Amino acid sequence: MAQVLEFKLPDLGEGLTEALIVTWMVQVGDVVTVDQPVVEVETAKAMVEVPCPYAGVVTARYGEEGTELPVGAPLLTVAVGPASTVDTVGAVGSASAPAAEGSGNVLVGYGTAEPPARRRRVRPPVPSGATRRTSGAATRVNGLNGDAGDGPVPVISPLVRRLARQGGLDLHELTGSGPEGLILRADVEDALRVAAVQGRTTVAPADTYADEAPVASSGTRIPLKGLRGTVADKLTRSRREIPDATCWVDADATELMRARTAMNGAGAPKVSLLALLARICTAALARFPELNSRVDAEAREVVVLDAVHLGFAAQTPRGLVVPVVRDAHARNAEGLSAEFARLTEAARTGGLKPAELSGGTFTLNNYGVFGVDGSTPIINHPEAAMLGVGRIVPKPWVHEGELAARQVVQLSLTFDHRVCDGGTAGGFLRYVADCVEQPAVLLRTL
Repeated sequence: MAQVLEFKLPDLGEGLTEALIVTWMVQVGDVVTVDQPVVEVETAKAMVEVPCPYAGVVTARYGEEGTELPVGAPLLTVAVGPASTVDTVGAVGSASAPAAEGSGNVLVGYGTAEPPARRRRVRPPVPSGATRRTSGAATRVNGLNGDAGDGPVPVISPLVRRLARQGGLDLHELTGSGPEGLILRADVEDALRVAAVQGRTTVAPADTYADEAPVASSGTRIPLKGLRGTVADKLTRSRREIPDATCWVDADATELMRARTAMNGAGAPKVSLLALLARICTAALARFPELNSRVDAEAREVVVLDAVHLGFAAQTPRGLVVPVVRDAHARNAEGLSAEFARLTEAARTGGLKPAELSGGTFTLNNYGVFGVDGSTPIINHPEAAMLGVGRIVPKPWVHEGELAARQVVQLSLTFDHRVCDGGTAGGFLRYVADCVEQPAVLLRTL
């Protein structure tokens, strides 16, 4: 007899708790092999192809494209064993059935060992007045169930629990419409509306966030989820927790541009302007290490970090991402240029790994590519500072006592005022400006 195994959304690492289904790569009825990619998902950090650890026939898929699933929610079920005895009702097969071949593609929560035997799931009864929707091998139950009991409730989202608590709703009375009866936000909001009509609660869904400003009923709504939602959460946290300040200075970048032209005319691999600025950055951080740090708020300590993992802002079709160049302090201009090119291409194609988007200690933000001179960016939490670089354009400048047209750039430093005072920040920024104006200054630290 065939065994139907359930493959759940694995922990993709880096503290990620959910993922958005972008593209299904298999259909119900398709034959899959061990480690075959079955779905492409978008996490808060990158696009990831998720491989299936089982070989067999796909009997169900959970979630349409565009649906966000929490880690641990079912992705699909796979029937392994004799194809003629596949049970396609969506329940997990008997523990006595043959075990599937182990996966060699290790994901968090999925190893290379044989999959454990599983018990057959018993679905809750359909309450009076509720409906059970069936699509393929997946079955969902909607409605209220007054006989749910006092056991654990299938809720993953803290937001769903908070909505129920604020509305005085007992989650045991709900049967969720999500995979395997998972209670979703929509289930709680529907139940609150019914309870409000019946007079069983004074909190209606519209009043759940009483402290929020009313939202206009017309207009286009853009969900804050996936990458967009993560960026929003991180920027909000940065503004809430970091007392930031910004200082800036104009610098004559004419000599830096000439130096780059000379480097690239020598026949060696091309060096990007961003790489030269990054090399200046790492030299400045060696002189002012307080800015390569983070604050441990609980311990009330500033942790000065040994290595410089340099993040840089990159605009992609998916939105703003910040890839990280590991050990930037140990790379020369050519090495930095090559790594920037590799990470930028990966960002453009959506091929960045989650680890390449985390762990930064300082960020370099070249907003000059957008044609602007200055900015006061929000620090990339939990880092302590960010160097901003505006566009380099010809401007009137007093050079060697005479007015001349020079290539001028505005440099800005946004920093966490808890890690240093204005003297340190100003010293860092002045050193960066000196290196931009006189690249030979860097020779002292090479």
